[in-house]
Amino acid sequence: MSNQEQTPENRLRKELPEEVAAGAGEAPEAPEAAETPEEQGNRQAGLTGRQRLAQGLWPPRVTRAQLIVALLLFGLGFGLAVQVASNSDSDSALRGARQEDLVRILDELDDRTQRLEDEKQGLEKQRDELENSSNQAEEARRQTVEKERQLGILAGTVAAQGPGITMTIDDTKGTVEADMLLDAIQELRAAGAEAIQVNGVRVVAGTYLTDAGNSVSVDGNKINAPYRFKVIGKPQDLEPALNIPGGVVQTLEKEQATVTIERSDKIVVDALRAAKRPDYARSSSQ
Repeated sequence: MSNQEQTPENRLRKELPEEVAAGAGEAPEAPEAAETPEEQGNRQAGLTGRQRLAQGLWPPRVTRAQLIVALLLFGLGFGLAVQVASNSDSDSALRGARQEDLVRILDELDDRTQRLEDEKQGLEKQRDELENSSNQAEEARRQTVEKERQLGILAGTVAAQGPGITMTIDDTKGTVEADMLLDAIQELRAAGAEAIQVNGVRVVAGTYLTDAGNSVSVDGNKINAPYRFKVIGKPQDLEPALNIPGGVVQTLEKEQATVTIERSDKIVVDALRAAKRPDYARSSSQ
């Protein structure tokens, strides 16, 4: 054995594996430096489009929002699959049913549709009634007030105004009697008079006239000439009715009375009659 082989260094190489022994005499390699952003950009610029796409997709970067969307899409797809499977089962069941069963199912569907339509119409009617209930109540109150006003005018318990005429009978000779004034009232009523007042006395359905010496009494109230009639109605009908041949005006003029008639757009009848409560009659309405 030579002296070269007996040196400690040669003996150590001989005992170690060849790879370790080969690198034992070499200097350790320096750690590889990290790439700068500029170097990474240069390296990626040399990659193909497919390689860059692969690097962008892997490893995957999943955010929380993407995970929630994925779960929702999965649930939606699962529900659609179940629905499609259920419809397929129903279609297959109907496809295998007999004609009598199909007719029965169709009749049941028609009956159910009719019931639903009837229920819909009933609900719509109830809705309309509820919507119109307030309007109907208000209209009923309005009609009640209007009816009360009309009856009050006819009964003489409320004042009235409107178009009409004023007839003045001047009796200087004292020849005008109660029946002549009553004829005038009846003629005015026949011509459409709605409210009449004679010298401050309201004329109503039960009014009566009597002679009182050289004057006339209306419902027990003595009135004197000139007799002034305030009448509400259509003037175009009231005045001609008094002036007909042989009518009220000609009769009074024969008695040497002077009759003057004036039309007006506003006649006020403000003489009132006290409302009398009947002693025996009662309303028959429940």
